[in-house]
Amino acid sequence: MSEGTAGPWLVVGLGNPGPEYAGNRHNVGFMVADLLAERMGGRFKAHKARAQVVEGRIGPPGPMSRRVVVAKPSSYMNLSGGPVTALRDFYKVPVEQIVAIHDELDIDYGALRLKLGGGDNGHNGLKSMTKSMGAEYHRVRFGIGRPPGRMQVADFVLKDFSSAERKELDYFVDRAADAVEALVTEGLERAQSAYNS
Repeated sequence: MSEGTAGPWLVVGLGNPGPEYAGNRHNVGFMVADLLAERMGGRFKAHKARAQVVEGRIGPPGPMSRRVVVAKPSSYMNLSGGPVTALRDFYKVPVEQIVAIHDELDIDYGALRLKLGGGDNGHNGLKSMTKSMGAEYHRVRFGIGRPPGRMQVADFVLKDFSSAERKELDYFVDRAADAVEALVTEGLERAQSAYNS
């Protein structure tokens, strides 16, 4: 498919809207999306698909550069599928050019895993997306680790990162944004070999 006919990539940070959720572990997808928008030199604007979007390009100037729509659904996490499907239809994005950035309990804090397709592992944002459009989209899984002691998963993901975690958070978010750029410009295998940890 030549660059002229290729639709844009749709990169979706998953999270919950509103300031009370902004620093939560569950919102790390929004944090990565914010950094990507900043790198693209764009500002989020409201879209009729119930999302905030930035349109631009990712990658070095020239043939490696890709058109990208970075989005943050304005719905709660468990309803992410509706806005993402509406954006997919609006921008005419094939499902294999959709990337979801999300928190992942089964990976150590700060580690990344990139993959195409798969289950939702109990993640409500992925569950909603898969229900709306199938599972064959890319995922950038950002490790947040497991809750300590007997803390419930729901309480853990809706808490802010700890002060110890926050010391490294900017570095890990930066690395996740690099991984998204590598995935979009160089393909899954090269991005996996560079960033899967």
